[in-house]
Amino acid sequence: MKEHRKIRVLQINKLYYPHIGGIERVVQQIAEGLKGEVDMRVLVCNTGKKTVRENIHGVSVTRAGSLAMKGSLPVSFKFLREFRRQAKESDVLLFHMPYPIGDLTYLLSGIRDKKIILWWHSDVVRQKRLMFLYRPLMEWFLKRADKIIVATQGHIEGSHYLKPYRGKCVIVPYGIPNKIIGDAGKFERAGQNEPIHEKTCFLFVGRLVYYKGCDVLLKAFRNVHDAELVIVGTGPLESELKRLVEEYGMIDRVHFKRDLPDQQIMEEYQKCDVFVLPAVARSEAFGLVQIEAMAYGKPVINTALPSGVPYVSIHNVTGLTVEPNHAEQLGDAMNWMVEHPAERMQMGERACQRVKEEYQESTMIERVMGALQL
Repeated sequence: MKEHRKIRVLQINKLYYPHIGGIERVVQQIAEGLKGEVDMRVLVCNTGKKTVRENIHGVSVTRAGSLAMKGSLPVSFKFLREFRRQAKESDVLLFHMPYPIGDLTYLLSGIRDKKIILWWHSDVVRQKRLMFLYRPLMEWFLKRADKIIVATQGHIEGSHYLKPYRGKCVIVPYGIPNKIIGDAGKFERAGQNEPIHEKTCFLFVGRLVYYKGCDVLLKAFRNVHDAELVIVGTGPLESELKRLVEEYGMIDRVHFKRDLPDQQIMEEYQKCDVFVLPAVARSEAFGLVQIEAMAYGKPVINTALPSGVPYVSIHNVTGLTVEPNHAEQLGDAMNWMVEHPAERMQMGERACQRVKEEYQESTMIERVMGALQL
């Protein structure tokens, strides 16, 4: 019998591993997770002028040379040439958005006979001038797409652009490597999920940028008793946040840890009692750190953003959800966690179970494979 040819899939994004970022991680997970099931290739831009072709963990990756970086976007004419060549040989084109260069490249390529899947990671939130120019192209691309993948229903409901296309949206939650879940399970089975601090330990992990809401977190923490706070991460607001800690007289209760390797970050998840994601803007579209903490059996305090954030950890089930940019509510939620250790541990147990059921990398890969079956 004649063997069926594998589906030829080309993923298109701005950058790829070893560049670190949430979208880049998803592109890598899909590429490596499906390389045995489909003919998988990845096309991204190089930060330098030279086009580089390489095989990374069994995946064919092309980095098209760029002339420069304009803002956070590469300027690359070679990208269009590479796209035309590789798209002609592909069955499915999987674009990760928002990436205006990808939309423009598809428009200019003239290729119209391929299946188009868009993975919509988030709206463009702050760049209003860019959206004025980009929106007509983006709307055309959304209409052209055969399917649009989103990580949660919140991505659709909270988006300014997706609602007219909800009929072709497919929900594929992000997943974390099964190894992390397995390691967390060993930790939990060893009984180490019992409180190990005299004071309740709250943890934040992430970039120290405006939309993460760490200034609101520090304001809230002033009124939290019998607790300490660990902030893991770096970013442009680091100095300002440290100044606030001094101003609020919390130097002995708030601890900054920067540039930790992955293994030490996992250890911070193990040691904390509660994870906090106090995000204040839709730029925080999901919060993968929530899943990582939940895998270790930790309850989460998150915010009711019009995005995927409150769909990950569920209010009164796996944690608490408060209004964004509301320090008083956040402080009350943190105090509740301090005062109800048994209930918060039950929330943590349910959080771990939710990760096993919804947020494993293997589950995500299976769902992506299903979405590719056009």
